[in-house]
Amino acid sequence: MGKKSKIQIKSAADITKMRIAGEAASSVLQATAKFIEPGRTTKEVDEYAGELIAEAGGTPTFLGYRGFPGNICISMNEEVVHGIGGPRRIQPGDLVKIDVGVTKGGWIGDNAVTVPVGPITEEAKRLLVATEQSLFEAIDLAREGVRLADLCGSVEKFVKQHGFSVVRDLVGHGVGKELHEEPQVPNYRPMERTPLLKAGMVLAIEPMVNAGTGSVDWLDDGWTVVSRDRKPSSHFEHTVLVTDGDPELLTWRPRTALPAQLGVSL
Repeated sequence: MGKKSKIQIKSAADITKMRIAGEAASSVLQATAKFIEPGRTTKEVDEYAGELIAEAGGTPTFLGYRGFPGNICISMNEEVVHGIGGPRRIQPGDLVKIDVGVTKGGWIGDNAVTVPVGPITEEAKRLLVATEQSLFEAIDLAREGVRLADLCGSVEKFVKQHGFSVVRDLVGHGVGKELHEEPQVPNYRPMERTPLLKAGMVLAIEPMVNAGTGSVDWLDDGWTVVSRDRKPSSHFEHTVLVTDGDPELLTWRPRTALPAQLGVSL
């Protein structure tokens, strides 16, 4: 956390606009996930997502952000996040992480999913199941009056039970008109005091979970983050509205990594 910047509370009018941006981001993410298949290049996937974002009346949030060159982030296997589309061809057995941000009406929807290109290993199946479930463990705590640290800690607590590690060098974040707003949302319990959640806060909760060590390296492109031991990594993300009742997923989509869907149990 560290920073003393004020956490924004979105108004009812703000939230209405964020729902529109979130729905666009979710629809692009789902359609892009279906486009992924063996033989396609990661650049083709990136360009397809860019076309969908334009058709949805939005702009790619990530394109040009601090110089990022892609429409979306597309990260393969041991790549954790921030991968850039290029000539690499998708192969059977790959785990393809796509992270889509859409800016529409001045507001941002941010979401991510890991797409398995079958057949994948049993370990990879378990990794996906654990990562998606850890996201929902955290989402369930996105409620007014909950301490942010409890939400953050729930991710690591869950994945550690299943032999996996969270990435500590990268965090989720508040989101609204800016891609990265306060508060930071790590996937582990922070040591410093954290705020109580309040209705109207909007959080991008995004577990980044590795099969082996949680330590990471940055590749020479300055963007792509990889697991230090080069074992597979998984990433799922939703933009979540804190309310005085149940959390609202502004980027709702059907779940894709339930144990029954992947034919595996944790």
